[in-house]
Amino acid sequence: MAGSLQADTLTHSTAGSIATNFVVEGSAKAWADYQGSGTTFSDSFNCASAVDNTTGDYTINLTNSMGSGNFSLTGTLSASQVGDEYTLTFLSTDTSANSRRVFSSTNYEPGSANGSPRDNITNVVFHGDLA
Repeated sequence: MAGSLQADTLTHSTAGSIATNFVVEGSAKAWADYQGSGTTFSDSFNCASAVDNTTGDYTINLTNSMGSGNFSLTGTLSASQVGDEYTLTFLSTDTSANSRRVFSSTNYEPGSANGSPRDNITNVVFHGDLA
C-alpha cells in the first residue's frame, strides 16, 4: 500500500515540538551491510556498489551523492569469537562526495608494526547532507 506523509511540525506529548529539519538532517543518508571477500551487499540503502580493492579494503559507492566530502561515517566490524579485536578505519584523505574507502583489520598490538587485513561482516552508516 503506497502512501505519503507531510508535516510541518512534529509534536510529542511531553517534549513539545520537534523540528522536522532535525529529523531529516539526523537521519542516515546511506548504510550498507556486507561480508568481506566480495562486492555484494547483504542489505543496504543508497549504496550502489562496493569495490573489493584487496583483503579488508573496500570502496563503498553511493547511489545519491552527499552534498560534499565532509560527512560523518561510522561503522562496526564483526568478531568471530569473544575476545577478537578488530579495527574499522576510513581513509581520511578520501574527500569524495559519492564514495568512501573502508579498511578492516586486526587491532594493532604493542610492539607490532601492522595489523592484519580482515574480511569480516562490516556495517557502515553515512550521515550528512545529500547533494
